[in-house]
Amino acid sequence: MRLLVLVILIALIAGCASFHARPISPAGTARAFESRTLASRGLRQFMEKNIHRRIKPWPPSSWDFRMLALAAAYYSPSLDVMRSKWGVSQAAVMTAGGRPNPAASFFGEHHSSTPGGISPWTWGISMDIPIETAGKRGYRIRAAKHLSVAAQLNIAETAWGVWSKLKKSLLDLYAATEGERYLRAQLSAQRSIAKLFEKRLAVGESSRFEVTQSRLALNKMRLLLADNQKRKAQARGTLAMALGLRAKALDGIRISFNLFTRQPRAIALKDIRRKALLGRPDLLAALQEYEASQSALQLEIAKQYPDIHIGPGYEWDQGDNRWALGFSLVLPVLNQNQGPIAEAKARRKELAAKFAALQAGIIGQIDRSEATYAVSLKNLHAADSLVLIEAGNLRAIKARFESGEASRLDMEQEKMELSSVELARFDALVSTQANLMELEDSVQRPLIKQEWPLNKQEIFSDRAIFYTGAHGEKNKQKGGEVKK
Repeated sequence: MRLLVLVILIALIAGCASFHARPISPAGTARAFESRTLASRGLRQFMEKNIHRRIKPWPPSSWDFRMLALAAAYYSPSLDVMRSKWGVSQAAVMTAGGRPNPAASFFGEHHSSTPGGISPWTWGISMDIPIETAGKRGYRIRAAKHLSVAAQLNIAETAWGVWSKLKKSLLDLYAATEGERYLRAQLSAQRSIAKLFEKRLAVGESSRFEVTQSRLALNKMRLLLADNQKRKAQARGTLAMALGLRAKALDGIRISFNLFTRQPRAIALKDIRRKALLGRPDLLAALQEYEASQSALQLEIAKQYPDIHIGPGYEWDQGDNRWALGFSLVLPVLNQNQGPIAEAKARRKELAAKFAALQAGIIGQIDRSEATYAVSLKNLHAADSLVLIEAGNLRAIKARFESGEASRLDMEQEKMELSSVELARFDALVSTQANLMELEDSVQRPLIKQEWPLNKQEIFSDRAIFYTGAHGEKNKQKGGEVKK
């Protein structure tokens, strides 16, 4: 009996997990964040694993959207959170598959009066072996697996959000960077106009009012340029945030804006709309949550049927060996689990309504963004026509100037007009690109495939983007480079 008890205790201790403290150091996490760069060796390994080729030279001389998007996926804190949640859901599958442990009880009795030669002690052991009925364990596992798939789909949805935010911040930086060129052209033209008015005033060919107005216009252009510099700095900081980096990590980094130089075009959404309404990650995740509620309802219904407890036992009673076998169960007389069943039904109904509302919202989002994009395309085409007209006007003015029929002031004013129209056309292009992003967000699919870091098949598969990130690494001592 003592040997049996000892063996059971050793087995229980050996099978127990031990606790290892992992304290968080705010100073250490801050140092790790500040040491992040786009030259990290871990980032290079991550990117090469996802694009299936070596990247030489490293770091690249120019970063396009696809490479920046992979860097954002690597460093993104929100993706790290979603990966961790997926890990929790996978552990929940293990929990759901756990079987109830048997229970053992030991007892001893001492008899105050016994016949001579017979031990006064009685020793015994009894077991309680629970047996789940009605497939409860299977329903628990299915519900947990559905929730785990939903958590993985949430990673894909979060990855899309990270890339969408990155693309918008990149567009803002492009608008400020390229817009500065148009503003400087306007500033140069306006400066020439102001000087010409001053010269004409000196010879009595212009009024003081015209000179004042030209100076005011020049000062206004200087203010617009200064404001654009502020927008450029803000856009650079926002881009760094979207990448999960400090702004100084972008110092010396050459960023390619080729993504936005293409002429936007009309897009047929019939097939894409259908795929979005059936396969957006958030829709698929909501569907998995609904299926989990189905399994949860089945579990509550199964709980109406009581589990069985088998109770074998052994007793050594003053030299006599006594064996026993019994079973027990809870009688569903006063409570047949109707409350939890009603809650599970209501939960399933709630998730069905949420799914329908989400799908309806997506339909409205697609319709709105599609209409907005179509209008922005028309505006862009109209701006293109105006640029052609003003360019023709400038050529005509130059010809008249060379023949002596137009003044230099006429030509500079026409240059100013062309610069204004070109800037308006550029603003229309930026607006169209922004509306294209909204359209992509509504379907959560790339409408220009080569832009995105992963294709539509890879984004939902079990790839490195779901498992690794900057927080999955160990830091070198003294705040050195992050290494996988």
